[in-house]
Amino acid sequence: MLQNTGKLSGRTLFITGASRGIGKAIALKAARDGANVVIAAKTAEAHPKLPGTIYTAAEEIEAAGGKALPCIVDVRDEKQVNVAVENAVHKFGGIDILVNNASAINLTGTLETPMKKVDLMLGINLRGTYMTSKLCIPHLLKSKNPHILNLSPPLNLNPVWFKNHTAYTMAKYGMSMCVLGMAEEFQGSVAVNALWPKTAIQTAAMDMLGGPGIAKQCRKVEIMADAAYAVLSKPVSYTGQFVIDEDILRKEGIKDFDVYAVKPGHPLLPDFFLDEEPQKVQKLMEDQGATPAFKAVDEAAVSVRIADIFNVFKRRITTELVKSTQGVYKFELSGKDPGVWYVDLKNEGGSAGSGEPPNNADVVMSMDSDNFVKMFTGNLMPTMAYMSGKLKIEGDLSLAIKLEKLMALMNKSKL
Repeated sequence: MLQNTGKLSGRTLFITGASRGIGKAIALKAARDGANVVIAAKTAEAHPKLPGTIYTAAEEIEAAGGKALPCIVDVRDEKQVNVAVENAVHKFGGIDILVNNASAINLTGTLETPMKKVDLMLGINLRGTYMTSKLCIPHLLKSKNPHILNLSPPLNLNPVWFKNHTAYTMAKYGMSMCVLGMAEEFQGSVAVNALWPKTAIQTAAMDMLGGPGIAKQCRKVEIMADAAYAVLSKPVSYTGQFVIDEDILRKEGIKDFDVYAVKPGHPLLPDFFLDEEPQKVQKLMEDQGATPAFKAVDEAAVSVRIADIFNVFKRRITTELVKSTQGVYKFELSGKDPGVWYVDLKNEGGSAGSGEPPNNADVVMSMDSDNFVKMFTGNLMPTMAYMSGKLKIEGDLSLAIKLEKLMALMNKSKL
């Protein structure tokens, strides 16, 4: 992990959403240098499902060596933000760093997203970031090395990142556009950057979204805290950057990333908005069918039949595979070859075939039959299929994750 250097000693950080998760991890990292931290968040009373309040976070920050000022703040409320900023300046003498971490997420399509949720995401992510920055900048301009850091992604216009959750993407990209504009506007006076994780990060929100099995595919919040520390330790000339956590830490000399993994050695889930090979975005869009402007699926190329896949499954099932998987998978296929199929890797010697599974399914996967063939022949990544909406999953997500092993099994076979 990245070692503290003392560069944030005595500096004052105003962090939105710092009562838990990534925001609190950044606060604790700075506190170990002896920094002052303003905890600007809504949670004043314990939530039944989400741990931490502004007061418990303040206790942890002071125990780590910093000074804390807990403030009840809804970043949509200009008066609350303004009062928190004034209190921070009164208590600590100024503000040196702003971390816009507060965010709302709702991963639904246009017709399924209530306007209340749209307003929430735009209000917190976009407007909240813009307003908090606007109110802090007059004080940042008085600092010797002022920084604004937004927890937002690189601006990636691949339509695959819009089609299934347009409202959320617009809200997060609004935060990134604040970086783009303010970095140029305040160049030489205030450093303005964005930070985004390469992989999923285990937080209370991620646990709620992904279920109990998702943690094994995540990294700990400490990787984002270390990456933020690296950015905030740089001079004001370091600005306008869209930083990926792993990339900047590699430049800082970090080589062992297993220390950040919830389960070292387990495959990691890529985060949203990052194409695996940015230089090949167009090909990825073609392959994933992100937009009709690109080539349609070559029907002749999809020569493998669904039955062939399940026949291979039957031949490849072993006692060891059943013992290591312990799941029943049901596949509901639509499109050119509709139907229901199953793979039982839980009971007795295992089985596979058409129709309903002989035992209750632990996981139900729904997708177009052509995409199913692509996925089981190595031409469509399961993670991309899921994140782009081509694969819908119901049931035990931790078992669904084991689908990766099934992919490897199938790809060893010639269909």
